Amino acid sequence: MASIISAGTTSGTALNMTGDTSGQLQLATGASATTALTIDTSQNATFAGTLTATGKLTSVSMPTGSVLQVVQGTLTSTVTTSSASFVTTGLTASITPSSASNKILIIVNGAGDISAIGQQIATTIYRGATNLAASTNGFANNYGSSRVIGSMGMSYLDSPATTSSTAYAAYFASAISGSVVFNQASSIGSSVATITLMEIKG
Repeated sequence: MASIISAGTTSGTALNMTGDTSGQLQLATGASATTALTIDTSQNATFAGTLTATGKLTSVSMPTGSVLQVVQGTLTSTVTTSSASFVTTGLTASITPSSASNKILIIVNGAGDISAIGQQIATTIYRGATNLAASTNGFANNYGSSRVIGSMGMSYLDSPATTSSTAYAAYFASAISGSVVFNQASSIGSSVATITLMEIKG
């Protein structure tokens, strides 16, 4: 059993209370005292119906690991480089974290094109001027013994430690020789490359 607080429907019996020593609390409604809410001794609440909020939950009240906001950027054109150092693809998005303790999950989807034997394309993610891979090889790279068009998908969980607007971008480089192409989906041209940013409660 539990200590029960019941709101009746008959005039003069608007509120009934029944107590016991279980430590549980129930709120009941209607003439038959149907349980609407149960709170156990560990302070866990169970609703029998649908919980409807007229206000909103703040980011502070969300549990760790919750997704607080999502931002996406797109690129619809192909870009080419012969640089051995990373240069921007133009695929970028910005997000403003609500707390410096929160993290940003970055997901990049795009295609890379190697048009000649012995070429290699490398891709990475930058936060501002910082290469998050901290490597000349980046997060993903493709090497071709002939022409290769393939996915250059990347993901990274970043800790920017700021509440200021923060820009993330996909960069690429020609890791061996010659020119390489980003966002070349096929021999007929480009598709849509995306960068998705998710703020994760820390």
